[in-house]
Amino acid sequence: MQPFKRFEDKLSAIKMLALDVDGVLTKGDLIYTASGEFIKVFNVKDGLGLKLLQEKGIIVAIITARKSDVVTTRMKELGIRFLYQGVDDKLQLIEDLTGQFMLYWNNIAYMGDDLNDLPVIQKAGFAACPSDAIDEVISACHYTSRKEGGKGAVREVADMILKCQQNK
Repeated sequence: MQPFKRFEDKLSAIKMLALDVDGVLTKGDLIYTASGEFIKVFNVKDGLGLKLLQEKGIIVAIITARKSDVVTTRMKELGIRFLYQGVDDKLQLIEDLTGQFMLYWNNIAYMGDDLNDLPVIQKAGFAACPSDAIDEVISACHYTSRKEGGKGAVREVADMILKCQQNK
């Protein structure tokens, strides 16, 4: 059975995909230059998946505890308007977003990989994680991608959402 078919009822209700950055949109590696700047590597397939979601009217929100000019640049390139960096309480931020956009938790898909993502994962209508997420996150998610973070995991989930909503 196709993974999206198993979760079709949950995925068809999604109106927002919220994502962590490190370990989800990237492998989670931090590469520092001699001058103290750091580099992140993003997957182009993930980027196209996010663009396709936005074209279909799905809100994409990026929520990360770190602050990075590299993330700002990449999200601007993808046309993502909802970028939140330096966020300690992701659950509260998404609560605020549900009110702002008049959404319910069953309209929220979230993808995270570590302990700070668990409060949102436990409440999201559809919770996913990359295959290399920590065990506690994998246990709490509806779906674990076949791909690792930064290697197409986000695209996999984006495609599932798009397939479920193509006849909507």
